[in-house]
Amino acid sequence: MSDGRLSLWTQRRGGAPQCSGLCGQNPGLSVRVHPASTTEFSDAMASPPQLRALLQAVNTLLRKRRYHAVLALLKGFRNGAVYGVKIRAPHALVMTFLFRSGSLQEKLQAILKATYTHSRNLACFVFIYKSLCALQSHVQGETHQMHSFLAAFIGGLLVFRKNNNINSQINMYLTSRVLFALCRLGVEKGYIPKLRWDPFPLHTAVIWGLVLWLFEYHRPTLQPSLQSSMTYLYEDSNVWHDISDFLIFNKSRPSK
Repeated sequence: MSDGRLSLWTQRRGGAPQCSGLCGQNPGLSVRVHPASTTEFSDAMASPPQLRALLQAVNTLLRKRRYHAVLALLKGFRNGAVYGVKIRAPHALVMTFLFRSGSLQEKLQAILKATYTHSRNLACFVFIYKSLCALQSHVQGETHQMHSFLAAFIGGLLVFRKNNNINSQINMYLTSRVLFALCRLGVEKGYIPKLRWDPFPLHTAVIWGLVLWLFEYHRPTLQPSLQSSMTYLYEDSNVWHDISDFLIFNKSRPSK
């Protein structure tokens, strides 16, 4: 078949000629493969029919609006667990190896325990909070601002009521941010006059003055991890014996 006749034939067939590796050996040979059949073949090779059917059924279920409230609770629990791991694992890793004594196994156990506790508490709190918000909205037929406060109040009382290092750190983290937010809200609503000068430098000076005063003279009032950090910065830097624990190590290694 000449080139002209080949071009005319392909136009009548509705597409350009597609050749496989054989075309390089025989220019007159044309093999046409339908894209849809190629995709279906790839999908069939990628996963078995039972798995594809299961995934399709799950995706169909997830798209149904009638189950959205329940599914939102499950995803909230999932996100709480994942976020707890992301936040606590790096922090526990650094703080444990910097300041905690003991064997490697004990340190790893402490890291895993702290990560599990943070992740579990946050996942449970998100689940309880979203459940109570949905319940209040369903009972009253509409959503009110008080719903969020009451749901979080009950969730916090149930999940974070135990006084331990993990819950204490979470509460202090939230306390500082809540105070900042309330001050901004007060200015926004007009309850607090807006200053013409930036109060941040004064706030910084007061905070640092108070925390060092508490560390020097009322240390037990500070959270343990903060005490460890400040001890490392302000007390351990006063002690050394030679170049090894002056520049390389914080403290000299015990002699064998």
